[in-house]
Amino acid sequence: MFRKRFKRLIPFIIIVFIYAGFGGWIYSNYMTSQISDDAGSILLKWGSRGAEVKEVQTRLKNWGFYKGRVDGIYGWRTSVAVKAFQKKHGLKADGVVGNATAKALGIRTGAKTAAKTTARKGTSRSNEAYTLAQCIHGEARGESYTGQVAVGAVILNRVDDPRFPKTIAGVIFQPGAFTAVDDGQMFQPPGDSALKAAKDALNGWDPSGGALYYYNPAKTTNKWIWSRPIIKVIGKHYFCK
Repeated sequence: MFRKRFKRLIPFIIIVFIYAGFGGWIYSNYMTSQISDDAGSILLKWGSRGAEVKEVQTRLKNWGFYKGRVDGIYGWRTSVAVKAFQKKHGLKADGVVGNATAKALGIRTGAKTAAKTTARKGTSRSNEAYTLAQCIHGEARGESYTGQVAVGAVILNRVDDPRFPKTIAGVIFQPGAFTAVDDGQMFQPPGDSALKAAKDALNGWDPSGGALYYYNPAKTTNKWIWSRPIIKVIGKHYFCK
């Protein structure tokens, strides 16, 4: 008799456990979303909304971590994508965009740091000067200052060219576009030289002469890039159209 009654109760027991687990998961993520920003370590989390969340989603999507819609709502899809990004780059995988994760993504979040940068041709490019500096640092930190600015200028030249993505982040994270992105050097904190080079490039200095590509002839094995007409040689980099 007891066994029969117990068997009848099994489906109800299972349902109770499912709801308890789901409720705990919801509560856990709710508590994560309630963490205070006062300490300055938590910037974007579950429940956050707005342009900065869109920026996170866009970059994660360009990098292949985020599969959802760029809607500016920090939900479970964004949280899962952030965790995957954090795991790959040796960060604490908590699904929260704190200072370390924001820097790795090249994003400066929060009202105090989300200043807009006025770029060439009067175009406003928000939150991307730091990302540009990261790529310059990863690609050309051993080059002269002029060579670093030239690398930044190539990225901006691509943004202005209809054959490439329309944003700095889009150009940088285009699959296979930059070695520093593929090998992770892009995610190192940029030095002062790279930060200054990014600003000079954004202000219109183009030592590359309008180049769309560059390469180190001692390292590249790409036959196509060798066919491009060379415009400038700066340090170890050949700049070409």
